[in-house]
Amino acid sequence: MAFQVVINLIIAIMWMFLSETYTAASFIAGYMLGILLLLVFNRFIPDAFYLRRVYKIIYLMFLFIKELISSNFDIVKLVYKPKLEFEPGIFAMPTELKSNWEITLLANLISLTPGTLSVAISSDNTHIYIHAMHIDDIEDEIDSIKNTFEKAISEVTR
Repeated sequence: MAFQVVINLIIAIMWMFLSETYTAASFIAGYMLGILLLLVFNRFIPDAFYLRRVYKIIYLMFLFIKELISSNFDIVKLVYKPKLEFEPGIFAMPTELKSNWEITLLANLISLTPGTLSVAISSDNTHIYIHAMHIDDIEDEIDSIKNTFEKAISEVTR
């Protein structure tokens, strides 16, 4: 990915020099030309096209923002009920993520979402222990995290 970004920047700078206009518009035009060239010659470049990964990173950020907002509303609903009826608990969520970076990112996204907190990670990195403020069904909670954060993280990193 870094190789393609460098090549794209070099193409953009070369475009500015060849067109003899040193403006932001010329740089952007050269950058777009570089994107087109990278798409055309994609089969000769060793890695997948880098803008796909950038798109998936942006998708992960928007997914986190969506989950952050919806969990804030859920916590506000729980707290402002006249009678407090929530069941906190700790559960173990199995994970298919392998690298320490992926597991750390997942644990941080879980902890940054209101109502959940990553308590510990198993020594073999196969389970994350999560404290949740309100657990209706443990399997639903696990499926929710696996289908949102874990899936998006694995798409970004692989």
